[in-house]
Amino acid sequence: MTTDRQPAEYRVAVIGAGFAGIAMGIKLLAAGIDDFVILEKSDDLGGTWRDNTYPGCACDVPSHLYSYSFRPNPRWSRMFSAQPEIWAYLRDCVEAYGLTRHLQYGVEVVGADYDDRTAQWTLATAAGDTVRARVVVAGVGALHEPRYPRLPGMASFRGTTFHSARWDHQHDLTGERVAVIGTGASAVQFIPHVADRAARLDVYQRSAPWVIPRPDRPIGTREQRWHARVPLTQRMFRNAIFWALELRGVGFTVHPRLMRRMEATARRHLDRQVDDAALRARLTPDYPMGCKRVLVSDDYYPALARAGVEVVPDRIREVTPTGLVTADGTMRPADTIVFGTGFRVSASLTRMAIRGRDGRVLTEHWRRVGASAHLGITVPGFPNLFLLSGPNTGLGHSSLVFMIEQQADYVVRALAAMRGRRADWMAVREGPQRRFDDRVQARLSGSVWSGCRSWYLDESGRNFAIWPYFTWQYWLATRRVRVRDFEFGVSARVR
Repeated sequence: MTTDRQPAEYRVAVIGAGFAGIAMGIKLLAAGIDDFVILEKSDDLGGTWRDNTYPGCACDVPSHLYSYSFRPNPRWSRMFSAQPEIWAYLRDCVEAYGLTRHLQYGVEVVGADYDDRTAQWTLATAAGDTVRARVVVAGVGALHEPRYPRLPGMASFRGTTFHSARWDHQHDLTGERVAVIGTGASAVQFIPHVADRAARLDVYQRSAPWVIPRPDRPIGTREQRWHARVPLTQRMFRNAIFWALELRGVGFTVHPRLMRRMEATARRHLDRQVDDAALRARLTPDYPMGCKRVLVSDDYYPALARAGVEVVPDRIREVTPTGLVTADGTMRPADTIVFGTGFRVSASLTRMAIRGRDGRVLTEHWRRVGASAHLGITVPGFPNLFLLSGPNTGLGHSSLVFMIEQQADYVVRALAAMRGRRADWMAVREGPQRRFDDRVQARLSGSVWSGCRSWYLDESGRNFAIWPYFTWQYWLATRRVRVRDFEFGVSARVR
């Protein structure tokens, strides 16, 4: 930031340096736009893949698809890459495309205000500095604000506690009595590693997840060299994975009844890996498959079936200095509590005070109407603000990186549309946004995602997270900017 505390000015300010922010920076450079900055609150890039370093952390989408289409990596070592490899891939992308000079670390954006007179955004940082930009692109992601349960007596616990996204690598779990709270995507990955070390492991399960086999395997050097020498083979492999996942998504996007085949696969997986009938019953979900995130693992069930591991389905009544008490009054001692309770997904943007036209505050606007954006990217009343991984662009069956690429391309097209009209600002109209949201919510109603309570839903039960169609349909919807859906104008200062 500037040492004299004068506002720095850019054409585009990108918030966040994870998959979304990095993709946006690369797309801007490809479009010939060099006047931009990427503001990252941490001291390094990577977002989710920087913060989550727990044992076993890996992607649950095949590596060749969970990467940028324009930057294939022939050197993936496994079908499902681990966190260090994905993080290294993002650093490679930044270096390869010359993004380093556009990155500013340790800059946490806490507020953004739009000025109609200048058609500019002013970003406020936690350090008290300001940044001005004609356009703001928020690529803050949804999986970086840890969520902690509110448990009575938690402050009295005398042992060690930490969240999976803030893993304490200095703390040795060997020989300890460990309590893991939560059985979501992160917990499914780290629980087998904790079970290897702990003398006793209690897994507190609110609801059993659906788990399907993980078709992981090493990718040998011969296969890596082949992909490097003949890039078309990797492109074909990526396309095959894409369409296989789209086929799997039929049950998600067309009709819940079509999930039965996938559900049968999950039940067979459980039956093969857990012999104990009582434990199998405890691990059998009581809600439709796909309603919550479907998990992939080959070592989760065997870990729970080990001696010294117990799945506790009872509600936690309180935490004491030496352990946890469940609703039935049972006291279970613990030396360490690990929270695998996921993230505050809805807080990804609402933690910032974003004020648009006429003082409209994004959090208040969404509190009234629900979190929504046209194509998940633009919001009425917030000119020149673009969201990446915005409302209703999450997926239950495929790669979020694919969605991010389409959004970044759309932003570049929007900037071209502004430039072509010699406009200083553009803002989506209320009508197109309302019609888009009505279609999405109508599709979600009665779908597989409406059969249970999950983090996909806000407090009112409205699904703000999921794109309820195929990903190729999102590509079709974003392949061009429908200029009639937007207002364009010049700043009052120019007029």
